This record gives sequence, C-alpha cells and structure tokens, in this order.
Amino acid sequence: MKKFNIVRLGCPKNDADMDIFRGILEKNNYSYEEDAKKCDYIFIDTCGFIESAKEESINTILGYAELKKTNKNLKIIAIGCLIERYFENFKKELKEADGLFGVVPPQVIFDKINNGNMFFKLPEPMDVYECNERYIPNTSYAYVKIGDGCNRNCAFCSIPSFKGAPMSRSIEDIKKEVEFLVKNGKKEIILVSQDNTLYGINLYKKQALPDLLKELNSIEGEFWIRVMYLHPDFLTDEIIETIHNTPKVVKYFDVPMQHGSDKILNRMGRIKKTKDLFKMIEKIRKNPNAVLRTSIVVGFPGETNEDFEKLLNFVNKIEFDKLGGFAYSPEENTEAFTMDGQVDEKIKEKRLEELMMLQKDISEEIMIKHIGKNMKVLIEEKTDNVYVGRTFMDAPEIDGNIIFKCNKTLKIGNFINVKINNAYEYDLEGEVLDE
Repeated sequence: MKKFNIVRLGCPKNDADMDIFRGILEKNNYSYEEDAKKCDYIFIDTCGFIESAKEESINTILGYAELKKTNKNLKIIAIGCLIERYFENFKKELKEADGLFGVVPPQVIFDKINNGNMFFKLPEPMDVYECNERYIPNTSYAYVKIGDGCNRNCAFCSIPSFKGAPMSRSIEDIKKEVEFLVKNGKKEIILVSQDNTLYGINLYKKQALPDLLKELNSIEGEFWIRVMYLHPDFLTDEIIETIHNTPKVVKYFDVPMQHGSDKILNRMGRIKKTKDLFKMIEKIRKNPNAVLRTSIVVGFPGETNEDFEKLLNFVNKIEFDKLGGFAYSPEENTEAFTMDGQVDEKIKEKRLEELMMLQKDISEEIMIKHIGKNMKVLIEEKTDNVYVGRTFMDAPEIDGNIIFKCNKTLKIGNFINVKINNAYEYDLEGEVLDE
C-alpha cells in the first residue's frame, strides 16, 4: 500500500480540492501518512496568486525535495495554480519535482499518475468536477467548492489568466456532497469559489446562489451554511435577502471592497463607487445581526496620501466587523502591473500598519458590545477544561474565537450556548449556559 501526504497551500478552494483528492486516493488503497519522511508521494497544492504565495509554494517544493536524500522512493508532485501559471518553465527548470499538474480535477490527477503520466496540463484549466468521493476532515466544518474560475476585470488580479472561465457545479451534486458531510457530523458547511456571485451563470444562465442556498437549507440536521467571496459589484438584492431570510445560512457577508477612494476603485476596474457601496452596506445591515467582512488593498498604483485618507475615512465610517488588509503586489499579466504611480514598498507597509491599527480599535469597540449577550457557539478544541469555539460571526482560520471554561466534558464539534462576559480586540470570552 502506497503512503502519501498532502501539503495544502493557498486558499480554502485548495482545501476543498484536496479533500476530494484524498478521498479518491484512500478509496484506491493509498494510505495517508502524517510523517512525510515515510511517504511514497507528497502532493503539494500550490498557490500562484501573489509574489509571497508563489515564493512559499516554490520553497515548500524545494524543502520537501530534500527528503529524497534519505528516501529514494519519494516522489514530489506539485499541482494547482502556480503550476498552471508556469507549467512549461517549471517542467524545464524545477527538476526537484517528480510530477507537475496544472488546474485539473482531482480524479484526472489520480488517473494520470496511475497510468504513469506525471506531467499534465489541459489546454484550458478545468477546476470544477462532480464529487463522488471525498475525505471527511477532522474539523467541525468542511469547505465545499460550488464553482471556480473568474471573468471579472479587476486590474490587480492574475487569477483569470490561470483559473479560466467561471464554471459551476450542479445544485444536485453540491447538495449530495453537503448531505454526506452533514450526515457525517459536519456542523458548518462553507461554500467557496472564486466569486460566489458568479454561481450558476454558465449552468443556469443566471445568478443561482439564492436557489442553491434554499435547496441546501432543506437538508435535515442542525448545521450552519456560510457563504464566502461575494464580489461587491455583483452582490444583488436577491442574494442579500436570501442570506437574511434563509435560517441555516449565517448572516455573514464576506464582501472584498478593496478600497474607499473612487479614483482607486476606478483604476482597480471596479464598477461600484463608494456611494454605491454605502447603499449596499445599508441593505446588508438592515438585519441587525449581520456581520460584514471585507478585504482592503493599500498601495495600489496611483494611491496618493489623499486617496489613503479617503480609505481610512471609508473604513472608519462603515466600521467593518472584520477586515483583512494587504499591501498591493504587482503581478505580471495584469493591467496594474504596468500602471504609472507605483507606490514605494515602505509607504505600503506604513499605510497597511495604519489601516490595521484603525481596524483594531474598531474591532475592539464592536467586541465590547457583545458582553452580556447569549450566543450559540460551535466547539472547536479543548485544552484541560478550557474550550475554544466560534460564533456565526467568525469564519475558521481567518476570524476570531470565543474562549470559555466548562467543568463537564463537552463534545468537540457540537453547539453550545455561551454567555459573553469579556471581550478582546478580536476574540470573546464567556461561560457555558447549559452547564
């Protein structure tokens, strides 16, 4: 029996892909091995989004290749976005890798390896597939990829060049996967794609995310549905209302707005300007329980001190519940790569630090308002009699946690009611109400 390990880099879409891939391997008598030194195969799912992610992927490949000095049978297989983007270059130069696969379905990767073909890239990337087998992660949640690919015109983003056109899985196939996960104890289903507002465009000729959410809501059991990646330019009233009014869908809006200066939004290729974003936010926050997360890029070409001040005022006025900040990374084959007005790296760093300090203060004020509330918490882990969990307000891996003590043993992966009695900058503390 061949032993394998999977190294997951990049975004949750890679996690969804690799859960499928692991399921296929294990169905075919491959055995997962935690100790990479004992493996026959190490699969590295790469990220090709920005320079730091590319460097991490390459360094990871080179690092694991060192194990071949003591394990002559080990094969290093690099797959995914970075390989899709630079396949021919890597095929010539990355001799440390024993196999390279671009953006292709997990089943195709397995079939090619099984037939001795260790280097494969389709003429066009293919990033959606039916789910026939999948690994059940040892977490309270699971990522489910509902589609992938992108045709948006964001000037800073290279993803359309190596992910291909947007494609969607069928509602029936997604529902079958979610039913399987819920049946096997998953309490949170996180829907991911490059842009979830694109869901259904190629398959149903409309934005079909509302139809999908209503169908998944009909699945029996107590679980959350979380929707990630909602492009603000295409976030419709119908999608907002469906999230508000569908009981199992948490009121969590992940909307990457990227900036607060109309000039920079225009240079980024965004359609909505700040006045439109304010109107959209008003609709989201019509539900007092709604949580709003965003991503912001500082140092985009042409960003002046005045533009940055507009951004800070925008963030200060909206008071996002959650905010991820990033310094602009120039990427080849994007419109922004050759734009004038490139911003100095030190200025980017200073602006990013200032943005995140502002958000820290905003977050602290928001968190304090939760003291005294009773909240439903999904239990994630335990150390001694201290538990760590999440409320609906927090997506795993990127947002905060809630910490609470309990003298009796609670089951990891279950829901519990907790009263909030303390707050920090990004996390909460509480006590169990059901004890």
